[in-house]
Amino acid sequence: MKRVSFAVLSMICLMVGLPNAQDAKLIERGQKVYAEKKCANCHSIAGKGNKKGPLDGVGSKLSEAEIREWMVNPVEMTKKNKATRKPAMKATNLSGEDLDAIVAYQLSLKK
Repeated sequence: MKRVSFAVLSMICLMVGLPNAQDAKLIERGQKVYAEKKCANCHSIAGKGNKKGPLDGVGSKLSEAEIREWMVNPVEMTKKNKATRKPAMKATNLSGEDLDAIVAYQLSLKK
């Protein structure tokens, strides 16, 4: 099998609307953060996890800023969206890199 250069792979992904290799690495890191932080205790993706908090399609429903705000300021987002789910989401305590990664992962969740 022939190897494809990073630049060529990125260009192909861009042309067909797929995440580029750099984005793919960030999304993969976001999946790991999701697992490490045990987000599935309260949320589900593709039927795995707590079905009361599905994240399927969240990347089509919320903007990057909205997802990020849910992660860092869920109390305000709960009020703003009049969310009634109990228990209420707690703020994440993620580094900038991990926060960027989990936001990228959630943005990739489109139906």
